[in-house]
Amino acid sequence: MDEELTQEEINNLLTELLTEAPKRTSRTRTTRNTKIKRATGQMASAAARKRNDPLYKRMIHYRELYYKYRAAVHKKYSPRVRSRARR
Repeated sequence: MDEELTQEEINNLLTELLTEAPKRTSRTRTTRNTKIKRATGQMASAAARKRNDPLYKRMIHYRELYYKYRAAVHKKYSPRVRSRARR
């Protein structure tokens, strides 16, 4: 079962390996200030939800509308742009 590769096959394999970019994960640094900002936003939303704040209800209403209209736009335009996305 000693299969030898031709020079052309070796060149093709090397070209494929060299052209593929290595996948790297990004490293983000969470500072104290960003942690505090994130926690403040989450806690503010939780407090508004507990008190049945009308602003919170309006925020949720518009968030649902946003997702609804985003889905409609994606449904309408996805067949048209799919070929461009594959390039």
